[in-house]
Amino acid sequence: MRAARLGDDIDDFCVKCKRVMNHAVVSILNDEPAKVRCRTCHSDHDFRREQPPPPKVDPRKAALFNQVLANVTGGAPAAPEPAAVAAAEEGVDEEEEETPVAAAEAKPKARKKAKA
Repeated sequence: MRAARLGDDIDDFCVKCKRVMNHAVVSILNDEPAKVRCRTCHSDHDFRREQPPPPKVDPRKAALFNQVLANVTGGAPAAPEPAAVAAAEEGVDEEEEETPVAAAEAKPKARKKAKA
């Protein structure tokens, strides 16, 4: 296979379209495409070799999933709950935490200045 040249058509994963689309080579580094431009949305990005980015994992969702899985299977969860970890770090029991209403009542309310 011949080396890519500027302006050549190449397939790559577009980070904006979120699909493998037709791209044009914009820059070359060490005989390989470095930057490409999507011919559909015209966005420039690094050449990804048709690989989508790894999925972002939300630790809160993972903790909730582990809790549900533990309840269903009857086993212990793989990771502790984020609320329990935060409460343990602060030295506050979960039962003693302030409710949002109590916290709002404890703070003095700021008054808006009247415009003249």
